[in-house]
Amino acid sequence: MNPYVSFSIPAQAEYLDIVRLTLYSFATKAGFSFEEIEDMKVAVSEACNNTILHAYGDNENGRIDLRLEHDGEHLRITIKDHGQSFVFSQEGIGIPEQQEDIKDLAVGGLGIFLMEALMDDVRVSTGNGSGTEIVLSKRLSRNGEYV
Repeated sequence: MNPYVSFSIPAQAEYLDIVRLTLYSFATKAGFSFEEIEDMKVAVSEACNNTILHAYGDNENGRIDLRLEHDGEHLRITIKDHGQSFVFSQEGIGIPEQQEDIKDLAVGGLGIFLMEALMDDVRVSTGNGSGTEIVLSKRLSRNGEYV
């Protein structure tokens, strides 16, 4: 069985430190470098911020469920909410270097781009109004080489 940590936090910004500290501790034990962990913390913070801003609206009873799992090669971070789903489509998410001008970048969608830039794999699943699940994956490397 792969080691994992599973927990829930209220969907409020003041609880994000718990997520970052837990991720740091878990990823350190799994052997990730400081730089890799910092990348993961930014990506997870972005995913959680999206939930806080968009999933629950003014409902202060929302929660974010998180699961950190290490299989020896990858650390998978699952962020799940039970609020308003959003329509996710790869179309319209431009890579900034390919855009003609900064004003042409779409509002929103850059959070997903940031997650994709920092992680090895990003998967987004949306239900029929039953929330959104984001799975972020980072491959373990040692001395610049992947395990």
